[in-house]
Order: sequence, then structure tokens, then C-alpha cells
Amino acid sequence: MAEKKTTASFTAAERQAMKDRSAEAKQAASGAADLKAFMEKVNEMPKDEKAMALKIQELVAKNAPHLIPKTWYGMPSFYTPGKTGKVIIFFQNAAKFKTRFSTLGFSEHSNLDTGTFWPTSYALTKLTPKVEAEIKALIKKAVS
Repeated sequence: MAEKKTTASFTAAERQAMKDRSAEAKQAASGAADLKAFMEKVNEMPKDEKAMALKIQELVAKNAPHLIPKTWYGMPSFYTPGKTGKVIIFFQNAAKFKTRFSTLGFSEHSNLDTGTFWPTSYALTKLTPKVEAEIKALIKKAVS
């Protein structure tokens, strides 16, 4: 008799992220507006996280205007245009996965490579002018 294979269970937030990704793929196939879905996710966030997401959107628009906002696993993200557009930058708000900080992340398609070891995600609790300047530099490097 074969034993039943078990796998680790996913949290409710992880299951929702997978459902969000499936819906995003369907929206892409139907041509649904990326910005609308992006703004819906941002508007669901707590006030402080919403402000950070909107500021990041502003920084991306100013420093990498060719990137297009959309959702990715239910998170606001920015991708390259074209049929095979790749996510470059994403914002994971703390409330989504009940963590103590939000995350600004860069995918493997970004150009942050420095030697054999470099960060691709950054904990974010507050946007200050100094942090905004650092994010601006990261955005420019990521799309260079």
C-alpha cells in the first residue's frame, strides 16, 4: 500500500497570494487594466503603507518611466513593457503577511548585481528623504 504524501501547508496569506497570481494571469490574458488592479491593491492597504506604496510609485514613475505598474502575487509591482514583460520592482506591505516591516524588493531581472553577493530586498518602515534618495538610486541601477 502506498503511503499518502504530505506537504507543508500554506498560510491563508500565501494561499491568497497564489489566488491573486492566478487572477492576474487571467487579467493579463483578457487585457484588463494593470493600473486599476494596482490601485485596488494599494487602496486596500493601511494608511501608512498606502502612502509608502504611492510614494514608491511616484519614484518609479520619475526614475524609470518605462516601467508599468501592475500587481504581482497581489502586491504592487512594476514591470517592463512588452509581451514578455518582467517584474523588476515590487512592494510587499507589512499587513499583507502580518510582518513587522514592509519590503521593497527587486527581482532577478533587475540590474543590481555587484560581484557575487548583493541585496535584492529592503525592509521599509518609513520613507524619509534619505531613504527616498536611496530608493531612487536603486531604481535607476535596477533598470540600467
